Amino acid sequence: MTMPAATVIGGGLAGCEAAWQLAERGIHVRLIEMKPVRMSPAHHSELLAELVCSNSFRSDRLTNAVGLLKEEMRIMGSLIMKCADASRVPAGGALAVDRHGFAGLVTESIRNHQNIQLIHEEADAVPEGAAIIATGPLTSDSLAWAIREIPGLSTLNFFDAAAPIVIKESLDENRLFRLSRYNRGSDYLNAPLNEEEYGMFIRELMNAETAPVHGFEENMVFEGCMPIESMARRGFMVPAFGPMKPVGLIDPKTGKEPFAVVQLRQDNAADTLYNLVGFQTRLKFGEQKRVFGLIPGLEKAEFARYGVMHRNTFLKSPGFLNSRFGVIGREGLYFAGQITGVEGYVESAGSGLVAGISLAEEMNGKAVTDFPSYTALGSLGKHVSTPNQDFQPMNCTFGLIDPLPYIPGQKRIRKKQEKYEAIAARALEYVTRISKVSGGV
Repeated sequence: MTMPAATVIGGGLAGCEAAWQLAERGIHVRLIEMKPVRMSPAHHSELLAELVCSNSFRSDRLTNAVGLLKEEMRIMGSLIMKCADASRVPAGGALAVDRHGFAGLVTESIRNHQNIQLIHEEADAVPEGAAIIATGPLTSDSLAWAIREIPGLSTLNFFDAAAPIVIKESLDENRLFRLSRYNRGSDYLNAPLNEEEYGMFIRELMNAETAPVHGFEENMVFEGCMPIESMARRGFMVPAFGPMKPVGLIDPKTGKEPFAVVQLRQDNAADTLYNLVGFQTRLKFGEQKRVFGLIPGLEKAEFARYGVMHRNTFLKSPGFLNSRFGVIGREGLYFAGQITGVEGYVESAGSGLVAGISLAEEMNGKAVTDFPSYTALGSLGKHVSTPNQDFQPMNCTFGLIDPLPYIPGQKRIRKKQEKYEAIAARALEYVTRISKVSGGV
Protein backbone atom coordinates (compact mmCIF):
# COMPACT_ATOMS: atom_id res chain seq x y z
CA MET A 1 0.00 0.00 0.00
CA THR A 2 1.44 3.36 -1.07
CA MET A 3 1.87 5.92 1.72
CA PRO A 4 0.05 9.21 1.04
CA ALA A 5 2.51 12.06 0.37
CA ALA A 6 2.53 15.80 0.97
CA THR A 7 4.96 18.65 0.35
CA VAL A 8 5.92 21.21 2.97
CA ILE A 9 7.87 24.27 1.78
CA GLY A 10 9.88 26.05 4.45
CA GLY A 11 12.07 24.69 7.23
CA GLY A 12 11.29 27.32 9.85
CA LEU A 13 9.31 26.69 13.01
CA ALA A 14 5.95 26.47 11.23
CA GLY A 15 7.20 24.21 8.42
CA CYS A 16 9.02 21.82 10.76
CA GLU A 17 5.99 21.58 13.06
CA ALA A 18 3.66 20.97 10.11
CA ALA A 19 5.98 18.31 8.65
CA TRP A 20 6.22 16.58 12.03
CA GLN A 21 2.45 16.47 12.54
CA LEU A 22 1.95 15.05 9.04
CA ALA A 23 4.70 12.47 9.45
CA GLU A 24 3.42 11.36 12.86
CA ARG A 25 0.07 10.62 11.20
CA GLY A 26 1.49 8.36 8.52
CA ILE A 27 2.01 10.89 5.73
CA HIS A 28 5.26 10.83 3.73
CA VAL A 29 6.58 14.41 3.76
CA ARG A 30 8.90 16.13 1.30
CA LEU A 31 10.20 19.06 3.37
CA ILE A 32 11.81 21.63 1.05
CA GLU A 33 14.15 24.21 2.61
CA MET A 34 16.17 26.65 0.49
CA LYS A 35 19.04 26.99 3.01
CA PRO A 36 21.97 26.63 2.52
CA VAL A 37 21.46 26.82 -1.27
CA ARG A 38 20.10 30.31 -0.74
CA MET A 39 20.18 32.36 2.46
CA SER A 40 17.80 35.22 3.28
CA PRO A 41 19.08 38.52 4.73
CA ALA A 42 17.97 37.49 8.25
CA HIS A 43 19.48 34.00 8.36
CA HIS A 44 22.93 33.08 9.68
CA SER A 45 22.76 29.30 10.17
CA GLU A 46 22.19 26.28 7.93
CA LEU A 47 20.05 24.61 10.62
CA LEU A 48 16.27 24.27 10.42
CA ALA A 49 14.04 26.30 12.76
CA GLU A 50 16.58 29.10 13.08
CA LEU A 51 15.53 31.85 15.49
CA VAL A 52 16.26 35.06 13.60
CA CYS A 53 15.16 37.52 16.28
CA SER A 54 14.93 36.94 20.05
CA ASN A 55 15.66 33.62 21.78
CA SER A 56 12.54 34.02 23.92
CA PHE A 57 9.28 32.12 23.45
CA ARG A 58 7.76 34.57 25.96
CA SER A 59 5.73 33.80 29.08
CA ASP A 60 5.25 30.25 30.27
CA ARG A 61 2.39 31.10 32.64
CA LEU A 62 -1.17 29.92 31.91
CA THR A 63 -2.46 33.36 32.88
CA ASN A 64 -0.68 34.66 29.77
CA ALA A 65 -2.24 33.73 26.41
CA VAL A 66 1.04 32.60 24.83
CA GLY A 67 1.68 30.43 27.90
CA LEU A 68 -1.69 28.77 27.31
CA LEU A 69 -0.84 28.36 23.63
CA LYS A 70 2.40 26.58 24.49
CA GLU A 71 0.63 24.20 26.86
CA GLU A 72 -2.01 23.35 24.23
CA MET A 73 0.80 22.58 21.79
CA ARG A 74 2.57 20.35 24.31
CA ILE A 75 -0.63 18.38 24.77
CA MET A 76 -0.96 17.98 20.99
CA GLY A 77 2.58 16.55 20.68
CA SER A 78 4.38 19.62 19.33
CA LEU A 79 7.94 19.03 18.11
CA ILE A 80 8.81 22.70 18.55
CA MET A 81 7.71 22.73 22.20
CA LYS A 82 9.53 19.47 22.92
CA CYS A 83 12.78 20.90 21.54
CA ALA A 84 12.26 24.29 23.21
CA ASP A 85 11.74 22.68 26.62
CA ALA A 86 14.85 20.54 26.12
CA SER A 87 17.04 23.56 25.25
CA ARG A 88 15.70 25.97 27.89
CA VAL A 89 17.96 28.64 29.41
CA PRO A 90 17.12 30.75 32.52
CA ALA A 91 14.63 33.55 31.82
CA GLY A 92 12.46 34.04 34.90
CA GLY A 93 8.82 33.32 34.10
CA ALA A 94 9.52 33.08 30.36
CA LEU A 95 10.66 30.22 28.15
CA ALA A 96 13.94 31.17 26.48
CA VAL A 97 16.20 28.75 24.63
CA ASP A 98 19.77 28.26 23.53
CA ARG A 99 19.06 29.23 19.93
CA HIS A 100 21.74 26.97 18.38
CA GLY A 101 20.88 24.03 20.62
CA PHE A 102 17.17 24.43 19.88
CA ALA A 103 17.67 24.55 16.11
CA GLY A 104 20.02 21.56 16.33
CA LEU A 105 17.41 19.45 18.15
CA VAL A 106 14.70 20.33 15.61
CA THR A 107 17.04 19.59 12.69
CA GLU A 108 18.08 16.23 14.14
CA SER A 109 14.46 15.23 14.81
CA ILE A 110 13.38 16.09 11.26
CA ARG A 111 16.35 14.34 9.64
CA ASN A 112 15.80 11.17 11.68
CA HIS A 113 12.05 10.81 11.10
CA GLN A 114 11.40 7.86 8.81
CA ASN A 115 8.48 9.64 7.10
CA ILE A 116 10.30 12.89 6.30
CA GLN A 117 12.56 13.51 3.31
CA LEU A 118 14.53 16.76 3.74
CA ILE A 119 15.36 18.46 0.43
CA HIS A 120 17.65 21.49 0.23
CA GLU A 121 16.57 23.53 -2.78
CA GLU A 122 14.68 26.71 -3.57
CA ALA A 123 11.02 26.20 -4.42
CA ASP A 124 9.73 28.49 -7.16
CA ALA A 125 6.18 27.21 -7.68
CA VAL A 126 3.10 26.32 -5.69
CA PRO A 127 3.12 22.50 -5.43
CA GLU A 128 0.46 20.36 -7.04
CA GLY A 129 -1.47 18.12 -4.68
CA ALA A 130 -1.34 18.14 -0.90
CA ALA A 131 0.96 20.88 0.38
CA ILE A 132 1.65 23.37 3.15
CA ILE A 133 3.51 26.58 2.33
CA ALA A 134 5.34 27.82 5.43
CA THR A 135 8.01 30.01 3.89
CA GLY A 136 7.61 32.83 6.36
CA PRO A 137 7.64 36.56 5.73
CA LEU A 138 10.99 36.27 3.93
CA THR A 139 9.57 34.14 1.12
CA SER A 140 11.89 34.14 -1.93
CA ASP A 141 10.87 36.41 -4.80
CA SER A 142 10.19 33.59 -7.26
CA LEU A 143 7.87 31.70 -4.92
CA ALA A 144 6.22 34.94 -3.77
CA TRP A 145 5.27 35.71 -7.38
CA ALA A 146 3.86 32.19 -7.80
CA ILE A 147 1.82 32.56 -4.60
CA ARG A 148 0.39 35.88 -5.81
CA GLU A 149 -1.07 34.06 -8.81
CA ILE A 150 -3.41 32.03 -6.58
CA PRO A 151 -6.96 33.36 -7.21
CA GLY A 152 -8.41 35.55 -4.47
CA LEU A 153 -5.11 36.50 -2.85
CA SER A 154 -3.50 39.82 -2.09
CA THR A 155 -0.38 40.43 -0.03
CA LEU A 156 0.62 43.03 2.53
CA ASN A 157 3.90 43.83 4.22
CA PHE A 158 5.47 45.27 7.35
CA PHE A 159 8.97 45.73 8.71
CA ASP A 160 10.60 43.59 11.39
CA ALA A 161 13.82 44.01 13.35
CA ALA A 162 16.18 41.98 15.54
CA ALA A 163 18.02 43.05 18.69
CA PRO A 164 21.81 42.92 19.05
CA ILE A 165 23.65 40.20 20.98
CA VAL A 166 26.70 41.01 23.12
CA ILE A 167 29.47 38.88 24.61
CA LYS A 168 29.00 38.52 28.37
CA GLU A 169 32.73 38.64 29.11
CA SER A 170 32.91 42.16 27.65
CA LEU A 171 30.29 43.55 30.04
CA ASP A 172 31.16 45.41 33.24
CA GLU A 173 29.04 43.37 35.63
CA ASN A 174 30.01 45.65 38.53
CA ARG A 175 27.66 48.21 36.98
CA LEU A 176 24.87 45.67 36.42
CA PHE A 177 22.66 43.70 38.79
CA ARG A 178 21.00 40.29 38.45
CA LEU A 179 17.25 40.14 38.94
CA SER A 180 14.03 39.15 37.19
CA ARG A 181 11.05 41.46 37.55
CA TYR A 182 9.06 41.19 40.78
CA ASN A 183 11.75 38.94 42.35
CA ARG A 184 10.93 36.04 40.01
CA GLY A 185 14.48 34.73 40.14
CA SER A 186 17.73 36.29 38.98
CA ASP A 187 17.87 35.32 35.33
CA TYR A 188 18.37 38.78 33.79
CA LEU A 189 21.28 41.22 33.87
CA ASN A 190 20.02 44.76 34.41
CA ALA A 191 21.73 48.04 33.51
CA PRO A 192 20.23 50.84 35.62
CA LEU A 193 20.10 54.40 34.25
CA ASN A 194 19.47 57.58 36.22
CA GLU A 195 17.52 60.45 34.68
CA GLU A 196 20.61 62.15 33.29
CA GLU A 197 21.99 58.92 31.75
CA TYR A 198 18.58 58.13 30.24
CA GLY A 199 18.30 61.62 28.73
CA MET A 200 21.76 61.41 27.15
CA PHE A 201 21.03 57.94 25.75
CA ILE A 202 17.69 58.95 24.20
CA ARG A 203 19.13 62.11 22.62
CA GLU A 204 22.02 60.20 21.05
CA LEU A 205 19.66 57.43 19.97
CA MET A 206 17.40 59.85 18.09
CA ASN A 207 20.37 61.57 16.42
CA ALA A 208 22.14 58.35 15.38
CA GLU A 209 22.42 57.30 11.72
CA THR A 210 20.13 54.49 10.60
CA ALA A 211 20.79 51.93 7.89
CA PRO A 212 18.64 52.47 4.79
CA VAL A 213 15.92 49.86 4.26
CA HIS A 214 14.16 49.89 0.88
CA GLY A 215 10.57 51.05 1.21
CA PHE A 216 10.80 51.59 4.98
CA GLU A 217 8.11 53.73 6.60
CA GLU A 218 7.67 54.30 10.33
CA ASN A 219 3.96 53.45 10.19
CA MET A 220 4.69 50.04 8.64
CA VAL A 221 6.63 48.69 11.63
CA PHE A 222 5.15 45.74 13.50
CA GLU A 223 4.44 47.02 17.01
CA GLY A 224 5.89 43.93 18.71
CA CYS A 225 9.30 44.43 17.05
CA MET A 226 9.49 48.21 16.82
CA PRO A 227 13.05 49.56 16.59
CA ILE A 228 14.10 51.29 19.81
CA GLU A 229 14.94 54.47 17.87
CA SER A 230 11.44 54.54 16.30
CA MET A 231 10.01 54.18 19.79
CA ALA A 232 12.08 57.12 21.06
CA ARG A 233 10.82 59.32 18.21
CA ARG A 234 7.26 58.72 19.40
CA GLY A 235 8.11 60.47 22.65
CA PHE A 236 11.03 61.06 24.99
CA MET A 237 9.60 58.80 27.73
CA VAL A 238 8.11 56.10 25.49
CA PRO A 239 11.07 53.67 25.87
CA ALA A 240 10.93 54.19 29.67
CA PHE A 241 7.36 52.91 29.60
CA GLY A 242 8.32 50.11 27.19
CA PRO A 243 11.43 47.91 27.14
CA MET A 244 13.30 50.28 29.49
CA LYS A 245 10.62 50.35 32.17
CA PRO A 246 12.09 49.85 35.67
CA VAL A 247 8.90 48.48 37.25
CA GLY A 248 9.52 45.45 39.45
CA LEU A 249 13.31 45.87 39.48
CA ILE A 250 14.98 47.11 42.67
CA ASP A 251 18.63 48.06 42.31
CA PRO A 252 20.40 46.43 45.31
CA LYS A 253 22.91 49.30 45.43
CA THR A 254 20.22 51.94 46.02
CA GLY A 255 17.27 49.91 47.30
CA LYS A 256 15.07 51.72 44.76
CA GLU A 257 13.76 51.34 41.24
CA PRO A 258 16.09 53.10 38.77
CA PHE A 259 14.76 55.83 36.48
CA ALA A 260 15.08 53.40 33.55
CA VAL A 261 16.71 50.03 32.94
CA VAL A 262 18.05 47.95 30.07
CA GLN A 263 17.58 44.20 30.53
CA LEU A 264 19.91 41.60 29.02
CA ARG A 265 18.72 38.01 28.63
CA GLN A 266 20.92 34.92 28.39
CA ASP A 267 21.06 33.79 24.76
CA ASN A 268 22.88 30.44 24.92
CA ALA A 269 23.29 27.50 27.28
CA ALA A 270 26.98 28.25 27.81
CA ASP A 271 25.99 31.64 29.32
CA THR A 272 28.45 33.54 27.14
CA LEU A 273 26.02 35.59 25.03
CA TYR A 274 23.28 38.02 26.06
CA ASN A 275 20.72 39.89 23.96
CA LEU A 276 19.37 43.37 24.69
CA VAL A 277 15.70 42.81 25.46
CA GLY A 278 13.39 44.96 23.33
CA PHE A 279 16.28 46.70 21.56
CA GLN A 280 15.40 45.87 17.99
CA THR A 281 17.14 48.43 15.81
CA ARG A 282 18.08 49.57 12.33
CA LEU A 283 20.98 51.77 13.46
CA LYS A 284 24.17 51.42 11.45
CA PHE A 285 26.54 48.93 13.06
CA GLY A 286 29.05 51.58 14.15
CA GLU A 287 26.24 53.63 15.68
CA GLN A 288 24.96 50.63 17.61
CA LYS A 289 28.37 50.21 19.22
CA ARG A 290 28.60 53.95 20.01
CA VAL A 291 25.06 54.58 21.26
CA PHE A 292 24.50 51.32 23.12
CA GLY A 293 27.94 51.85 24.66
CA LEU A 294 26.34 54.73 26.61
CA ILE A 295 24.37 52.16 28.63
CA PRO A 296 26.05 51.59 32.03
CA GLY A 297 28.03 48.36 31.95
CA LEU A 298 28.07 48.21 28.13
CA GLU A 299 30.82 50.79 27.59
CA LYS A 300 33.20 48.13 26.21
CA ALA A 301 30.60 45.65 24.99
CA GLU A 302 31.65 43.40 22.12
CA PHE A 303 28.87 42.53 19.69
CA ALA A 304 28.44 38.93 18.60
CA ARG A 305 25.62 40.09 16.31
CA TYR A 306 24.35 43.55 15.51
CA GLY A 307 20.65 44.32 15.22
CA VAL A 308 19.16 44.31 11.72
CA MET A 309 15.88 45.19 10.02
CA HIS A 310 14.15 43.50 7.08
CA ARG A 311 10.91 43.72 5.17
CA ASN A 312 8.31 41.01 5.81
CA THR A 313 5.47 39.92 3.54
CA PHE A 314 2.23 38.36 4.72
CA LEU A 315 -1.04 37.32 3.15
CA LYS A 316 -4.29 39.18 3.47
CA SER A 317 -5.68 35.95 4.87
CA PRO A 318 -9.34 36.78 5.68
CA GLY A 319 -11.44 35.51 2.79
CA PHE A 320 -8.47 33.49 1.49
CA LEU A 321 -7.74 31.09 4.38
CA ASN A 322 -10.20 29.22 6.57
CA SER A 323 -9.79 28.81 10.34
CA ARG A 324 -7.58 25.73 9.83
CA PHE A 325 -5.19 27.71 7.57
CA GLY A 326 -6.48 25.96 4.43
CA VAL A 327 -6.94 27.86 1.16
CA ILE A 328 -10.64 28.40 0.53
CA GLY A 329 -11.67 26.65 -2.71
CA ARG A 330 -8.34 24.79 -3.09
CA GLU A 331 -8.55 21.41 -1.39
CA GLY A 332 -5.29 20.12 0.06
CA LEU A 333 -3.40 23.45 0.04
CA TYR A 334 -2.54 25.13 3.33
CA PHE A 335 -0.36 27.98 4.57
CA ALA A 336 1.32 28.24 7.97
CA GLY A 337 3.55 30.58 9.94
CA GLN A 338 4.05 34.33 9.91
CA ILE A 339 3.13 34.56 6.23
CA THR A 340 -0.50 33.96 7.34
CA GLY A 341 -0.59 36.96 9.67
CA VAL A 342 0.18 35.30 12.99
CA GLU A 343 3.14 36.91 14.77
CA GLY A 344 5.71 35.25 16.99
CA TYR A 345 7.67 32.01 17.22
CA VAL A 346 5.04 30.11 19.19
CA GLU A 347 2.14 31.40 17.11
CA SER A 348 3.96 30.41 13.90
CA ALA A 349 4.60 26.90 15.18
CA GLY A 350 1.02 26.70 16.44
CA SER A 351 -0.35 27.49 13.00
CA GLY A 352 1.93 24.80 11.56
CA LEU A 353 0.58 22.31 14.07
CA VAL A 354 -3.03 23.06 13.14
CA ALA A 355 -2.30 23.01 9.39
CA GLY A 356 -0.32 19.76 9.65
CA ILE A 357 -2.98 17.96 11.66
CA SER A 358 -5.77 19.26 9.40
CA LEU A 359 -4.06 18.23 6.15
CA ALA A 360 -3.13 14.79 7.55
CA GLU A 361 -6.69 14.11 8.62
CA GLU A 362 -8.00 15.33 5.26
CA MET A 363 -5.59 12.98 3.44
CA ASN A 364 -6.40 10.06 5.74
CA GLY A 365 -10.13 10.54 5.26
CA LYS A 366 -10.74 11.37 8.91
CA ALA A 367 -12.94 14.05 10.42
CA VAL A 368 -10.82 17.19 10.75
CA THR A 369 -10.05 18.12 14.36
CA ASP A 370 -11.81 21.29 15.39
CA PHE A 371 -9.93 23.90 17.39
CA PRO A 372 -12.69 26.25 18.60
CA SER A 373 -11.93 29.91 19.17
CA TYR A 374 -12.09 29.49 22.95
CA THR A 375 -8.73 27.68 22.64
CA ALA A 376 -5.50 29.57 21.97
CA LEU A 377 -4.81 27.47 18.86
CA GLY A 378 -8.32 28.11 17.56
CA SER A 379 -8.07 31.84 18.24
CA LEU A 380 -5.16 32.07 15.77
CA GLY A 381 -7.29 30.45 13.07
CA LYS A 382 -10.12 32.83 13.90
CA HIS A 383 -7.78 35.80 13.53
CA VAL A 384 -6.55 34.85 10.04
CA SER A 385 -10.01 33.90 8.74
CA THR A 386 -12.28 36.63 10.16
CA PRO A 387 -13.06 39.52 7.74
CA ASN A 388 -11.01 42.59 8.70
CA GLN A 389 -10.27 45.55 6.46
CA ASP A 390 -7.31 46.54 8.65
CA PHE A 391 -5.82 43.04 8.94
CA GLN A 392 -2.42 43.07 10.63
CA PRO A 393 -0.10 40.43 12.14
CA MET A 394 -1.11 39.53 15.70
CA ASN A 395 0.40 37.77 18.68
CA CYS A 396 -1.81 35.43 20.69
CA THR A 397 -3.66 37.41 23.37
CA PHE A 398 -6.67 36.78 25.56
CA GLY A 399 -8.37 39.44 23.44
CA LEU A 400 -8.41 36.93 20.56
CA ILE A 401 -9.71 34.03 22.69
CA ASP A 402 -13.47 33.81 23.28
CA PRO A 403 -14.41 35.15 26.74
CA LEU A 404 -16.20 33.05 29.32
CA PRO A 405 -19.94 32.89 28.59
CA TYR A 406 -22.37 34.67 30.88
CA ILE A 407 -24.54 32.19 32.74
CA PRO A 408 -27.66 33.77 34.32
CA GLY A 409 -27.65 33.45 38.09
CA GLN A 410 -23.93 32.62 38.21
CA LYS A 411 -21.55 35.14 39.75
CA ARG A 412 -19.22 36.77 37.22
CA ILE A 413 -15.47 36.40 37.69
CA ARG A 414 -14.20 39.93 38.19
CA LYS A 415 -10.50 39.45 38.92
CA LYS A 416 -8.45 39.35 35.72
CA GLN A 417 -6.06 36.57 36.80
CA GLU A 418 -8.92 34.33 37.97
CA LYS A 419 -10.72 34.97 34.69
CA TYR A 420 -7.63 33.97 32.69
CA GLU A 421 -7.19 30.85 34.82
CA ALA A 422 -10.78 29.83 34.05
CA ILE A 423 -10.33 30.50 30.32
CA ALA A 424 -7.13 28.42 30.34
CA ALA A 425 -8.77 25.55 32.24
CA ARG A 426 -11.64 25.44 29.74
CA ALA A 427 -9.26 25.39 26.78
CA LEU A 428 -6.93 22.74 28.23
CA GLU A 429 -9.81 20.46 29.13
CA TYR A 430 -10.97 20.51 25.51
CA VAL A 431 -7.50 20.14 23.96
CA THR A 432 -6.66 17.25 26.28
CA ARG A 433 -9.85 15.49 25.22
CA ILE A 434 -9.32 15.91 21.47
CA SER A 435 -5.63 14.98 21.68
CA LYS A 436 -6.67 11.43 22.54
CA VAL A 437 -8.63 11.26 19.28
CA SER A 438 -6.21 13.19 17.05
CA GLY A 439 -2.93 11.55 18.05
CA GLY A 440 -0.25 10.34 15.66
CA VAL A 441 -0.06 6.81 14.32
